[in-house]
Amino acid sequence: MDEGVDPEDENVNYVLAQESPELLHILRGQSPTVIMKLCQMMPSDACWNGNLASSSPSTAAVTEHIEAMLEYFRGANNADCRNFLQTLCLLCEDIPMHLESRLMSVAGYEKSVCEHFTSSVTDGKSSSLPSDQLIKRPRIDYWMQFIGEVMHLLHRRWERLSEHLMRQVQLENVWVGLRTANRGRDRPDQTPGSANKGGKTPESDGDYGSMDSRVTLETFLQGFTGKVTVLLGPAGSGKTLLMSCLGQQWAHGLGPIPSSYLFVLLEFRQLNVLSRPLSLSELLFQHYVPINESDHKKEAIVDYLLSNPEQSCWVLDGYDEFHSKLAKQEVQREQLNPEKPLPVADLISGLLNRQLLPGCTVMVTCRLRDVLDLEGISDKVGQLLGWDCYEIKEYVDNFFGDKGHSAKRALGVQAAELLLSSRHLLAMSSLPALCNICCIYLEHLLLESTVPRRTQIPEERGRETRRKAGRKEIKGGGRGEEGSRGGSFVQREDQGGGSEDMMTTNCRNQLPLTQAQIPSTLTQVYLSVLDSFLSRDPDTRGSNDELNTMKLPHSILSQHRSELCELSQLSWNGLEDSKILFMEEDISQEVLEFSIRTGLFSQVELRLEDGMLVNSYCFTHLTLQEFLAALRIMTSDDVSDTQLKKRFSLRTRWTTKADQRTVFTDSLYLFVCGLASPHCTAALVQLGGTGGQNWVQKRQSLVLKLLKNLCHSNTLTGPKILELCHCVQESQDHQLAQQVVGARPTLELRNIQLLPNDIQALAFVVNSVRDSGIGLDFGACTMESECLDVLPRCQYIHYLGLSDNELKDDGIKHIADIFTKLPRLALVKLGRNHSSLKAVDYLIGKMSSFLNIQQVHADGLKELTVTFSQNSDLISHKTKSEPTICLLNQKWSKPNMQKLSESLACCPALSVLDISGGRLDVETLRTLTRFLPKFNVTQKIVANDSCLTVEGLPILTALLSACPAVVELHIRLQSPVQVSIVFSGGREATNEVSKLLCLSCCGLLPTHLARVWRSLGSSPDLTLLDLSSNCLGNRGLRILLDFLPRLRSIQEINASNNGTGVERVGMLAVALCSHNNLTDIHISDGDEEQVILKFCPDKRDGKQQKKMFRVNNSSLPPSDMTTLCRRLVQCRSHLELDLSHSSLSDKAIENLLKVLPKMTSLQRLNVSHSIASTTGALMLVRCLTVSQRVTSVELRPQTASFIQFDSVKAEQASCRLTHCSLKGDNLQRLLEILQQGPQLSVLDLSSNQLGDEGVKHVVDCLQGLKITSYVNLSNNGLTQQGVMDVANTLCTCNNVTAVEVSLGAEERCLVWFTQYDGCVKTLSVRDSSLERAHLVRLAEIVSISPGPTKLEFKNNLLQSDWIEDFVTLLNRSQRGFSISIEERWIRSEEAVTLLCRCLDVSSNIHTIRVHHTTLHLSLMKSTELASHSDNSADLTPLMVTEKISLMDCAVDGYYLASMKSIISRCPLLTELDFSHNNLGIEGAEFICSVLPSLPNLTSLSIGSKEASVTVVEKLSEALLQAAAIQCLNLSGHVISDTGAQILSRMLPRLRSLNLSHCEWSASAGLQLIKALRECVSLEGLCLDCWQLNEESRTCLAQALRKINSIRRLKLNKIATEIGPSQANGVLDLLAAMEGLTQTQEIELEGWRMADRGIEELARVLPVWTELRKISLSKNLISDQSGDMLLEALHSCTHLEELHLPSNSLGDLTAARMAVVLPSLTHITVLDISENRIRYEGSVSLSKAIMCMKNLTKIYLTSVGTPELCPVAASLAHCPLLQDVGLGWNNCGDNVAVELVRVMPLCQRLTRIDLESNAVSVSGAEALARALESCPALQLIRLWRNKVSPSEARRLSLRERRLNFSST
Repeated sequence: MDEGVDPEDENVNYVLAQESPELLHILRGQSPTVIMKLCQMMPSDACWNGNLASSSPSTAAVTEHIEAMLEYFRGANNADCRNFLQTLCLLCEDIPMHLESRLMSVAGYEKSVCEHFTSSVTDGKSSSLPSDQLIKRPRIDYWMQFIGEVMHLLHRRWERLSEHLMRQVQLENVWVGLRTANRGRDRPDQTPGSANKGGKTPESDGDYGSMDSRVTLETFLQGFTGKVTVLLGPAGSGKTLLMSCLGQQWAHGLGPIPSSYLFVLLEFRQLNVLSRPLSLSELLFQHYVPINESDHKKEAIVDYLLSNPEQSCWVLDGYDEFHSKLAKQEVQREQLNPEKPLPVADLISGLLNRQLLPGCTVMVTCRLRDVLDLEGISDKVGQLLGWDCYEIKEYVDNFFGDKGHSAKRALGVQAAELLLSSRHLLAMSSLPALCNICCIYLEHLLLESTVPRRTQIPEERGRETRRKAGRKEIKGGGRGEEGSRGGSFVQREDQGGGSEDMMTTNCRNQLPLTQAQIPSTLTQVYLSVLDSFLSRDPDTRGSNDELNTMKLPHSILSQHRSELCELSQLSWNGLEDSKILFMEEDISQEVLEFSIRTGLFSQVELRLEDGMLVNSYCFTHLTLQEFLAALRIMTSDDVSDTQLKKRFSLRTRWTTKADQRTVFTDSLYLFVCGLASPHCTAALVQLGGTGGQNWVQKRQSLVLKLLKNLCHSNTLTGPKILELCHCVQESQDHQLAQQVVGARPTLELRNIQLLPNDIQALAFVVNSVRDSGIGLDFGACTMESECLDVLPRCQYIHYLGLSDNELKDDGIKHIADIFTKLPRLALVKLGRNHSSLKAVDYLIGKMSSFLNIQQVHADGLKELTVTFSQNSDLISHKTKSEPTICLLNQKWSKPNMQKLSESLACCPALSVLDISGGRLDVETLRTLTRFLPKFNVTQKIVANDSCLTVEGLPILTALLSACPAVVELHIRLQSPVQVSIVFSGGREATNEVSKLLCLSCCGLLPTHLARVWRSLGSSPDLTLLDLSSNCLGNRGLRILLDFLPRLRSIQEINASNNGTGVERVGMLAVALCSHNNLTDIHISDGDEEQVILKFCPDKRDGKQQKKMFRVNNSSLPPSDMTTLCRRLVQCRSHLELDLSHSSLSDKAIENLLKVLPKMTSLQRLNVSHSIASTTGALMLVRCLTVSQRVTSVELRPQTASFIQFDSVKAEQASCRLTHCSLKGDNLQRLLEILQQGPQLSVLDLSSNQLGDEGVKHVVDCLQGLKITSYVNLSNNGLTQQGVMDVANTLCTCNNVTAVEVSLGAEERCLVWFTQYDGCVKTLSVRDSSLERAHLVRLAEIVSISPGPTKLEFKNNLLQSDWIEDFVTLLNRSQRGFSISIEERWIRSEEAVTLLCRCLDVSSNIHTIRVHHTTLHLSLMKSTELASHSDNSADLTPLMVTEKISLMDCAVDGYYLASMKSIISRCPLLTELDFSHNNLGIEGAEFICSVLPSLPNLTSLSIGSKEASVTVVEKLSEALLQAAAIQCLNLSGHVISDTGAQILSRMLPRLRSLNLSHCEWSASAGLQLIKALRECVSLEGLCLDCWQLNEESRTCLAQALRKINSIRRLKLNKIATEIGPSQANGVLDLLAAMEGLTQTQEIELEGWRMADRGIEELARVLPVWTELRKISLSKNLISDQSGDMLLEALHSCTHLEELHLPSNSLGDLTAARMAVVLPSLTHITVLDISENRIRYEGSVSLSKAIMCMKNLTKIYLTSVGTPELCPVAASLAHCPLLQDVGLGWNNCGDNVAVELVRVMPLCQRLTRIDLESNAVSVSGAEALARALESCPALQLIRLWRNKVSPSEARRLSLRERRLNFSST
């Protein structure tokens, strides 16, 4: 229907003809009865024929007759046609509303219709209609009349609103951003079908998430009928005006809503006044369109609405202003009763939830934060977009151009420039309502600048004019019907603008305003806006002309203080009550008129609950109300601090369901922060009350304090941080800005919409950080392009995150253009922004002009990152690395590659170009390589995963010869594909010119290899060639070997995994012999085939080249073994043949041995893990007889096995055959081979399952074996019987010097040999659980053993009587023995008893001692015993014992009584030692009782662990009587004054005195020291830890000067008591020692003598020429003093022990040791632990150690350097070395490896300390392997190293001598 045509003017026949197609469709769906009744209206000659009565007429027949009927009435007269149409509308169902309305309108309402149906018709039959059909027409008429009323209402509303529009409102010019609607799953789609909507098919909703993000409002509303549509927009965006415009269009038959629909426009702010429940009828006829009609008519309208709900459209405007909250139904509920009164909120909820009028069209407008209330209800959601700069400028032009005066239009140009240049004004102007306010402000600002040129009009005329303007404005309503969203498109032209005759302006002479005159904060802008509105008051303007010359900034504010006070109070109350509409009674009449005059208020028509229209008022915009409320907060004490804090909270831009609904814009706190700025203080004071400036500043301080608390909060989300930045910017407080960024290195502002003014706020905060820099993360933020323009104001950004911001190519180009404006930028992450290679190419182009770009990283569509170098790096002269470009996963084509290559050719130097992940076909590759020589790439080009084919290889390999800068080429064509082109700058600097080519996993065939050779050209510089994992085969290998002469600089070739066969062994062996530079060939057939060739340049110095041929993890058949060996016979260089981890059959070994004598260049044969049988091992042992060059045979099946050769005949060899099964014939065969072989230094047959029988067989043959060092038979399952057999070698083999046997957890059996006669023979048996019979047998063996014998028994479970019997047997042999027996039970009383029993049974015991749990016996030979008898004829029945000792064995004094009789029989006793026991008074009495019977006793030692005062007092008199005693040890005792007096009398005769750790009084100590002056024969003096005062120290110095006989002096730790303040005392003592020229041992530990003391000591040392030992630990010896000390020791040529731990010695001292220590050839012990030696000192020390041939112990614990490899290596020159301490140095595996090399060379080494180092499992494994050839080594400490507990347990079980514990 053409809705612009008047229905009355339409021809009824024409309408029928036009609508016939749709009527045909409708009539075909009607019942046959209806069709028959309609047909009966035709004359009989045209009527339906006889098949009317057919029970089931065919569809075709029915259609035919309907068409005939319609054709008839199309040509009938008007009356018949109208009758037909009226009847059709009454009888037919489901006629669309728009069609029914048109037909009824054109047909009219005639009584003839009813009359027609009451009379008879053709055939005498009558027709009657149901009653509901008879009332249908009146109901439609009432409906149409009501629609007319609504149209009139909306016409009038629009006329009122559009009276002062600056621009025409057109829906096609309003832009909407689409948002995805979250529609509830359980709510059915009740959109009416096409038949129910008049045949107009709506557009599909589609997926709004994937639609264009920006459409016009007209497009947005297409197809919204029957749906719930939500339109979002901020306050002032024009939602109300647009809804009114939509209603106006409907009223004119335009727009998306058919004019036949009912259009209901309801404002929520109007609905707020409806407090009582309403029915649907009351809502329509009382509140919406009040009509004075009968209830019958209203019921008919409502009834029609309920019957046709789809014919209604409900526009619900301003949900954000609704006081209630809409209920949302999660599931479908039952329909609401429209006649039942319900609360308004329930009625609206019913509409939205389809419980009321299902199928109707619903349109809701609200703000963004309220959309969550409509979630699951809405079908379509859109958001009004703000005005852009063009629309703003258009509005400004209209605003000023509408004034009609040329001067006004000139002001408009200037106003537009100012507005667009001010970020605050521009941000405000994106909302139409605020744009209007900005124009008012700018007009005022520009007019004020022209005031001096104004021509005043008469005051009365001016005031009259302004009053008229004010009245006109009140009448117009201004913002009126728009509410808070209203003034979008409206300008009240007479408000404050004045008439043209009010001023004349000379624009050419006008001074233009600048942006600097626009306020810098939003708050100050609003303060100026308020000034602008106040200036529009006629009275104000009249007086303001006079005030302009006063230059008072806030004179207008003070002038209207009272009005502003009342308005701010009103605003605050409204804010508290969520009220934006005010009634006349809410404000005084004077202020109301003032507010309307100035434009602060707008009038709103409000319909009360009773239907009466009244005037209400609201502020022009909500932000004005909030600003005035903020003024109230800052100027009035009516608002308490608590209320302020309650209102002070940051807004979040993330909408959540938990947000509290409010009608306001949340700008209050922002204005409060702005008013806290000092710039606003003056204005606030003028508006304030009685408090004055102090009160205002106090309130401002409170606001700043609240802001400070927020700055320190660590729980703020991104949106709140952004709002905090706005607040801080408003406050203009730079300290607050610094606090915001102080704890936040990066401000994360993700997933929010950013506006230019947001960036402005960030700039204020960011720039406060200065050089510290800060990061901004805008990930997934929506931002305008203008934001990027503002971004350079953030000068201190070092990181910028812009991931997922939909920037696309243009946006990224925009970002790139601002790089130069951000000097501190270090990293930009651009993420996924739908960019293409164009954007990347643009960034690369930027690199040539902006040199700070360090990296461009683009990964397909995933991410894009730009990294920058800092200018500070350049200023500080740091080396700036070249930038890198990573273009990953790109879709390459030849044009793309060419464009990229052209850009790269213009780029400055790049370090890396990475184009991985992109497909590179041959043409694309050619394009790249063609440009590549022009690239300035310093490191490499990477093209991994680039789908390269083998055809492209020659293109790339040609680069090695074509491009000199290319030095390495790595290509792998199998997944994962890897391609890298390395340039000369990508490797470490070297003087050698070398190139590398790696073509592994490329599927190369021999034909491809030929092409690669051709592409390489001459290429003489190729040093490494990798052809592994290809398909070359033997043919390809032959081609490769033929090519070798051309590779003059080659160093390594890898041809592994190429499917080569067994022929390769022969080919490669020939190549090794024929090419001098080929030195190493490695072949392996393990999990992966390996063929590796290594080269060294020809040596021209005459030295032989060492070569190696390795065949590992292979199975060498006997024939191949023969071929290989025969080929290698031709080798003239020193050769190592490695056959490890291979399968060697006995026949292959036999073939090897046949050729072995001819292989004269062979130096080493490695068969590790290749010996599978004992037979094979024995065959290899035969090499000792086959070749005289063999020096060592080490064979272990399935483990390390080697055969070493010498260049000439070897003097002796070693043989180690372990872990075999040597039983029966195998053992016999081995012994036969060994008897035929050369002299052996070592024979190791451990772990061979020999058992007692096998071991006996071996030891029986020892005499026939030529062995010089030892035989190792450990771990062979020995029993005690085997122990006897091995011990018997002491008798049977003259050159056996020692036997060590242990049957414990670590089974040991060692037989040591010597080449010298007369040596002491030693038998050591440990942990062997011996019985009495075993001891008897051992006694028999040692009794007949020649030479002196030493016996050691430890933990053998021996009993006391067995020991007595053993001693008895030895006593009978009348031979000399040294016996040591250790058992746990030898303690306390048992120790005393055992000692006495041994003395009882043996009369030739010379010395007997019990120390801890060990019994030591020394038996004299018969000849010695005879000499004693000769000398003492009268003592024949007595014993010859001279020394008895019970030391530290827990003996109590009362146990000693049993010894009295024994000791009395020992008149020759010279030494008695009971030290470190619990003697007590009983022990003292015992000693006193025996002393008289010991006339020869010269030494008595009773040192104590615990201080005792009774012992010395008890003994003192007896000691005085024992005139023979010359050596006395009383250490640890308490000496009383009496005891000291007695002892002083005996001291002069002593030769040795030990009073260490004794306690006494000062007088007693002084007396003893004075007595020392008389000890002129004293040779040994120990005074450790003495308490010396000044007097006693002086006496000691005097004594030392007199005692020139001292040889052993121990004064450890006495200087500690002296203290640092008495350093001179130390010097005196040192000076007193100058005369001790016979001194051999001196210990001065802990003196802390420092440099002066060492200087004095160095002066004394040269005279101590007999010195053997010196200990100076903890003496603060510096490196320089150490140098001096070593120089002084140069004269001490007999020095044996040098102890200097815990000092500060360094490299200087170590260097001096390298000079001095080689001359001290007797040194055996060197201890320099806990000093500060570095690597240089380690090297110096190693030089000294090499010359110390007698060194037995060296301790370098915690010396300050892990680099002790030189020291470890130097130990190989110390053959007597026994103990090495290298703990706590963080030494690594390199030191362990050096020790492994040294250990076999130091045969006497027993202990190595490596605790607390950095030795790994690898190093520990090496040490464990080395221990196998070091049987004398008893312990290696490895606690606190880099070995896990599980690995430590494993290694300890394998080799128990590795100790990983702390003890």
